[in-house]
Amino acid sequence: MKPAMETAAEENAEQSQERKVNSRAEMEIGRYHWMYPGSKNHQYRPVPTLGDRAGPLSSPGCFECCIKCLGGVPYASLVATILCFSGVALFCGCGHVALAGTVAILEQHFSTNTSDHALLSEVIQLMQYVIYGIASFFFLYGIILLAEGFYTTSAVKELHGEFKTTACGRCISGMFVFLTYVLGVAWLGVFGFSAVPVFMFYNIWSTCEVIKSPQTNGTTGVEQICVDVRQYGIIPWNAFPGKICGSALENICNTNEFYMSYHLFIVACAGAGATVIALLIYMMATTYNYAVLKFKSREDCCTKF
Repeated sequence: MKPAMETAAEENAEQSQERKVNSRAEMEIGRYHWMYPGSKNHQYRPVPTLGDRAGPLSSPGCFECCIKCLGGVPYASLVATILCFSGVALFCGCGHVALAGTVAILEQHFSTNTSDHALLSEVIQLMQYVIYGIASFFFLYGIILLAEGFYTTSAVKELHGEFKTTACGRCISGMFVFLTYVLGVAWLGVFGFSAVPVFMFYNIWSTCEVIKSPQTNGTTGVEQICVDVRQYGIIPWNAFPGKICGSALENICNTNEFYMSYHLFIVACAGAGATVIALLIYMMATTYNYAVLKFKSREDCCTKF
């Protein structure tokens, strides 16, 4: 028993001696920093021991980091952004070209006098400029909503950690919810308005198909089958000729302007529908994120008191 007790006493003496050496060294370092204030940047850092070093298995791997990053992606906002960009691009690009083709058809066949369709030309030119503005606005708005989706998704997932939302952030989220609802209602009107030229061109195309049918070719009333665009209100009633019948109407349906304009209006209408769906997805995503942020912020305020 005596050697063991002597060994323990020696170990305790060595540990106390090391503490004295360490404390004396720290005192000397503090005294040096007090005498020379400029040397405070060179801070004393103790050398980590082997037990303090983390092993290679304790650090997160690439797979865990990827899963964590993918968990913070707002997939609903991402899908809505892609759908919104695609829909707005189709609507603006195809609608711009289709309007130009419509003006060419009217000037060449239905209204030879320039003064008769001058107002229509100005309206179509104004609509083309509006299309430029719509494309620019929704490109910027889609990026902002995607960034807001990343922000709110991170806030929802990290509410119980160090990250906390502010009243300003919740106010901005609420503003985006209201603005998205307004734009959704407005684009429902745009979608309905874009279906009007599709209906008009479909009527002209179906009339041409009636003229081409064998039953009609065998009769003498082919020239009595006409299309009067004045009844749609796009040109005045005194426009000349305003009405095209028979073989002349069939020739119009065979032109490239009519073919391209008809199909481009269909694609533009589909693009407007895709934009409406994207805005509906934005509505659901932003409303859900705002509701969760508001509920969690109230819950945190209640727990503090």
